[in-house]
Amino acid sequence: MTVKKHAVRVTICDEEYTVRSELDPEDTRQVAAYVDQAIKRVLHAGPLVETHKAAILAALAITDELLESRKGQTEMAERLKRLTGDLARLLPPTKRQSVGA
Repeated sequence: MTVKKHAVRVTICDEEYTVRSELDPEDTRQVAAYVDQAIKRVLHAGPLVETHKAAILAALAITDELLESRKGQTEMAERLKRLTGDLARLLPPTKRQSVGA
């Protein structure tokens, strides 16, 4: 089965690109807009930086956001697992198996 790729025109740092992606075109536009804003934040944050260097710094910032989000998800999943175990112990023994305890 072949997945349909969409060609979407986006603008990043005043440069137009055609992005071919399996994502919904609106999702591709949102991703491009997020990247554009991240690069602009770097460019406006301090001394003038070349655009390609700003793109690298923006990629590092976006990757940091991703890794922090994953870390938060992992911590939340562990908390939920502990809470599920705590709640299961409060149930009568015959009901505990259905909760996975």
